[in-house]
Amino acid sequence: MSVPTTRAAVPVLAAEDLTVRFGRRTALANVTLSVPRGRVVSLIGPSGGGKTTLLRAFNRMNELVPGVATTGTVRFDGVDLHGDEVDPVEVRRRIGMVFQQATLFPRSIFENVAFGPRASGYTGDLQELAEELLAAVGLWSEVAEDLDRPAMQLSAGQQQRLCIARTLALRPEVLLLDEPTSALDPAATARIESLIHSLRQDYTIVLATHGRRQAARLSDLTAYLAGGELIEYGPTETLFTTPRDRRTESYLTGRIA
Repeated sequence: MSVPTTRAAVPVLAAEDLTVRFGRRTALANVTLSVPRGRVVSLIGPSGGGKTTLLRAFNRMNELVPGVATTGTVRFDGVDLHGDEVDPVEVRRRIGMVFQQATLFPRSIFENVAFGPRASGYTGDLQELAEELLAAVGLWSEVAEDLDRPAMQLSAGQQQRLCIARTLALRPEVLLLDEPTSALDPAATARIESLIHSLRQDYTIVLATHGRRQAARLSDLTAYLAGGELIEYGPTETLFTTPRDRRTESYLTGRIA
């Protein structure tokens, strides 16, 4: 996949007139949205509004669902992700995704981190890499003496941070986070939010969340989706204080769920 030389001037991700249908159901309808490099973008809206479908469109995960039909364009660094020269496996390496429910391998903590780099032919010191990544997600101090422990024995919050470490192991440029705190208690949620704050220095992050306050705390830009439509998109502070669309205002004030 070729990358333009003037990367700073090109949105890292862009959807252009994107429509996604699963059978007869339209999950996204004519969505156009750009994600600037180095920013945190939140996708908010009710369940079924299209947040997860848009995330999965950004790294070609939707096409793994039987019966999906996609029209429009999705670009990464200006390159059409559905072009003939584009390898979807490479797309998913460079645009990593962490799901709502922690999806760990039934292996040790160490093996969960090392699996991807090892499979990709990494020739460095896997032990050092694991330490680096576990430290980056705030787990090293908690598991350093227990790397052979089954990952599934970790708490829910620790599992989610391990999932993020495993994604970072492939050195992505973008992180897609799909409701990463929805199943967590307040303390674990706070740790994940703190982690997102620290990762924003090195990654572009797109976060789907039901938490209005979470979006306000974390993101530079926020998009409100409902019924598969992009209702409003702009700077988070502006969208939350002076929304242009009455539907956005109704959602933010809790008049609609």
